[in-house]
Amino acid sequence: MRQVDEFKLLHSAAAYCSVCERCVSEVKRKIVAKGATREMEDHIIEHLLKEGFIDEVRFCRSFVNDKFRFNRWGRIRIRYELQRKNIPDGLVAAALDGIDEDAYCCVLSDMLKDKRHTVKGDSEQDVFNRLYRFATGRGFEASLVIQCIKSLLKGDYDTDALE
Repeated sequence: MRQVDEFKLLHSAAAYCSVCERCVSEVKRKIVAKGATREMEDHIIEHLLKEGFIDEVRFCRSFVNDKFRFNRWGRIRIRYELQRKNIPDGLVAAALDGIDEDAYCCVLSDMLKDKRHTVKGDSEQDVFNRLYRFATGRGFEASLVIQCIKSLLKGDYDTDALE
C-alpha cells in the first residue's frame, strides 16, 4: 500500500472545501477514500474546522436554502438528507427555521399547480391522491399538502384513504 502524505491530503481537502460548502462527514469520506488513517483524518478535520474551511452551521444554512429554492424539497426531505450527513439535530432545526413560511407555501402551491397540468386520473379523488403522493414524496408535510390541494381543486376529498 502506498504511503499517504498528510500534508497533501490536507491541501486536497482544503481545495475540496473551497469549491462549495462541505460538512465533516463529506470531507471524512473523501480523505478516507484517499487512504488517510484515523489519526490523519482527525488531524485534518480539526485543522479544517479551525481554519474555517468547514463550518457545519454555514453548511446547514446553505444546504437548506439550495434544496428548498432549487430542488423544491420540503422540510421533511431536507431534514432526512441532513441527518444522513450526521448533522446535529439542533443545527438542522435552526436552519429549517430559516425557511420563510409564506415562500414555503408558495413553492408548494406553485409546484402542485404545475403538476396538476400533467396528472391524469379517472376521478378528481384519483388526481387528489396522485398530487398528494407527489408532494409528500418531495418532503412536504401531509397536512399542508392536503390544505393546498383542496384549495387548488376546490373540492371535498376523502383524506382518510391517504394514510
